[in-house]
Amino acid sequence: MRNEWFEFSPLRNRPDFSWPDGKRLCVYFALNIEVFTFGDGSGVDLDRSTPPPNLRSFFWREYGNRVGVWRILDLFHELDIPLGVVANSAAYDHCPDVMDAFRVRGDEIIGHGTTNSILLQNLNAEEELAEIETVRQTINRAEGRPPEGWLSPYLAPSERTPHLLKKSGFSYILDWVCDDQPFWGATPDGGILSIPYPIELNDQPSVIYRRNTAKEFADMITDGFDEQLAYSAKHPLVFAISLHSFIMGQPFRLLHLRRALEHILRRRDEIWLARPRDIAAHYRNLPANIQTGLPAKERKS
Repeated sequence: MRNEWFEFSPLRNRPDFSWPDGKRLCVYFALNIEVFTFGDGSGVDLDRSTPPPNLRSFFWREYGNRVGVWRILDLFHELDIPLGVVANSAAYDHCPDVMDAFRVRGDEIIGHGTTNSILLQNLNAEEELAEIETVRQTINRAEGRPPEGWLSPYLAPSERTPHLLKKSGFSYILDWVCDDQPFWGATPDGGILSIPYPIELNDQPSVIYRRNTAKEFADMITDGFDEQLAYSAKHPLVFAISLHSFIMGQPFRLLHLRRALEHILRRRDEIWLARPRDIAAHYRNLPANIQTGLPAKERKS
């Protein structure tokens, strides 16, 4: 198996461009809203050896949907920060009030599987295509527009996922966590755009797997932001932060998240706060010779 989606492209060799209004750093926040099958034992836990049904993990995750998400929403509303909502489509039935709240704010809904209990790697091609199309249709019915972007559950796409996403009408993917700029990948049905997504500035691996404290995670955000803002003078960059409501929605962590957000907003006039689909739209409208890896099929006449 080899990577047939995109070729190596060093950042330092790419053409220069800017974000809207001449900004050099784009910042976006991804908030994960996830649903699990009751009793199947899936989902992260403080003790990863706990066998199914592991209801403790299920209820811990439910705290995020019942309580934590509202604290995060209040904070982001207060600070006027848009969100890219990475949501299992089952959330429309499981916690409809939550999904309604995002719609009222104008946040973007990004496909993330039907539930987080289903891994694309465990499906055959027909099952995976049906899973992707179910997600797209569910979001389209609820939002009045189909989703543009996709993040695979657990950042675990199959070798078919990019092709099936393109075939189903998705235009960008967050799974390729290998860059700080958008770039194009190739599928048999045409190009699919990669938007940067964080595997490091992500509260789940940071807090759950590496056991970083809330203060340490907030420091990672502020330190990363300062460095990326400085480096963006040389190259336009995307700075992304991924959050989960059951983690950062805990009161003792939210305090530190607020500190990190306020640190970023002190430089608000120097950055572009966006949703992932805004980033994708801006990048696609750049001249063809600026876009990294742009397939001939995607070039505008």
